[in-house]
Amino acid sequence: MSDERERVREHLLEHSVRRGDFTLKSGRKSSWFIDSKQTICAPEIMEDLATLVLAAIPSNATAIGGLTMGADGVSFITAGVAATRGRPLRAFSVRKEAKDHGGGGRIAGALEPGDRVVITEDTVTRGTSLLEAAHVVQDAGAEVVMILAVVDRGGTASAMTAAEGLTFASLFSAPDLGFDYEGA
Repeated sequence: MSDERERVREHLLEHSVRRGDFTLKSGRKSSWFIDSKQTICAPEIMEDLATLVLAAIPSNATAIGGLTMGADGVSFITAGVAATRGRPLRAFSVRKEAKDHGGGGRIAGALEPGDRVVITEDTVTRGTSLLEAAHVVQDAGAEVVMILAVVDRGGTASAMTAAEGLTFASLFSAPDLGFDYEGA
């Protein structure tokens, strides 16, 4: 395990993982919850996280983003660190609803038709948010080259994305953090 990976994993376990009784977005109950933003947005770990993301994504990717709020930290931090390393990546957010004023639409940020896009998310249980973002990006004329989660807690996103011909990866899985997958 790389030093960066171990530091991010330890930070997730110390600052992001919670044990107790939780209700997930799906309505299901769980004995653990992960608020990955506690790690993603922590200044002491941002560069390590971006290094892991940059190592995982295709070298020909030109943009990174996904459904707001889950993707925002990952995509903006990664694009910022990439820029300091001479690897330009545009960053964007996909709004949950189309905006009816200003420029309108669901995409905010720097996404252009023809971009080769990595869709990202902080934590995924099922994968529906990832696919929603992928569809919006495809409708905007960009190509989704990868879907990447920081933490896959459900274990189902890979099959769900593969059914649509998309590649899924995660930096960490539930078992990496000492838990069973939650499933859909």
